Amino acid sequence: MAAPLDNLFVREIERNDGKTLKINQSEIGDVGCVVWDAALVLTKYLETNDFQRGTAWKGKRVVELGAGTGVVGLYAASLGATVTITDLPELIPLIQRNIDDNVKVVTGSATTEPLTWGSDTCNQSCRNPDYIFLADCIYYEESLNPLMSTMCDLCGPRTVVLCCYEQRDTEIKKVLEAQFFNLVRESFVIEEVPLERQDPQFCSDDIHILKFIRKSESDVT
Repeated sequence: MAAPLDNLFVREIERNDGKTLKINQSEIGDVGCVVWDAALVLTKYLETNDFQRGTAWKGKRVVELGAGTGVVGLYAASLGATVTITDLPELIPLIQRNIDDNVKVVTGSATTEPLTWGSDTCNQSCRNPDYIFLADCIYYEESLNPLMSTMCDLCGPRTVVLCCYEQRDTEIKKVLEAQFFNLVRESFVIEEVPLERQDPQFCSDDIHILKFIRKSESDVT
């Protein structure tokens, strides 16, 4: 379902230096129309000491998958990264609206492209980025294999995938998470970022930040 652009409200996301991003959300729509807590946790992680308090993003190439509002990618772009923000075609107008409304705080660049996992890919500029962002995208069983296919297609040998997700207690979600991470382990090494390296205010015991590093061919075989 597309995010109607006439039913929007704004959430302000403040950087550590006081500059503010204004993120439009939709009152009506699917899971991609609002800013989820996991997206906020990942967003604020970008300004921690792991990334020289945000200065390390200058000049980095980033692709965000399943971006929804695009908040994580836009935040990285405001810190100097060159970011391609992707999601299903029906969500591109909302992402573009957020890009347009934050031009003054973007010091790198932000563009958006439609991307359906497993069936098509971004243009050549999306391949082999420095980072791929993935925030709270473990929702549907039928999307897991297509998501893995797209991740593997875009990742180069030095690409780091930053995955942030909220751990949910329902049995269905537990099964989905287990299936997803079993797939990830086939092609990636997984490292969890401990809470003490995350933003001290934007962190939670039930929200996890993981790094995926592509295995070498010898590791896979």
